[in-house]
Amino acid sequence: MRLTWLGHASFMLESEGYQLVLDPFADVPGLKNVHIEADQVLCSHNHYDHHYLKGVTVRSGGQCPFAVDTVATFHDEKMGALRGENTVHILCAEGLRVVHLGDLGHRLTEAQAAPLHHCDVLLLPVGGTYTIDSVLAAETVQQLQPRVVIPMHYRSEQFGFAKLGGVEPFIKMLQTWPVRRYEESTLTLTTEMTPQIALLKPLLNV
Repeated sequence: MRLTWLGHASFMLESEGYQLVLDPFADVPGLKNVHIEADQVLCSHNHYDHHYLKGVTVRSGGQCPFAVDTVATFHDEKMGALRGENTVHILCAEGLRVVHLGDLGHRLTEAQAAPLHHCDVLLLPVGGTYTIDSVLAAETVQQLQPRVVIPMHYRSEQFGFAKLGGVEPFIKMLQTWPVRRYEESTLTLTTEMTPQIALLKPLLNV
């Protein structure tokens, strides 16, 4: 399976020639709007930086190799009263389980966390303000015990909303985790991956 970070909270997963896009975005500083072809698109919620559906041309046909499951969560710590609901997506193919937390805004309950435990790859927001912050993101990693963590929805010097925090405070919270800083946007996922925090380059950098 191939995973590509488009930027912000958007990823493309590819398996058996089938391409699935998660949370396509528009108007994120420092990033080009998503403009891509794919076989399927899934969104965690309907905010413009996660639900830019016109940026994805969906092809017809093609047999989806992904088993998709969801967990209902919230975009904030007040059960959605501030920013609404959020859907966590669980995608399984090739013996791998990838979890995309979307704009998770609160600590997961044990019931919400149960189907996410020990996933192969966790796509995790770490920037705070609109989602969990670095402290709660680190707690979520300890709670779920994934094999590979890929931070998303944060700000760097090149991209991201001004109100978001950076990725480095999150990394400092998990000092026992090895960090791999990739110079590319795409990672090949296998059942032999070693535990790591994987930092990718956004494909849609301006």
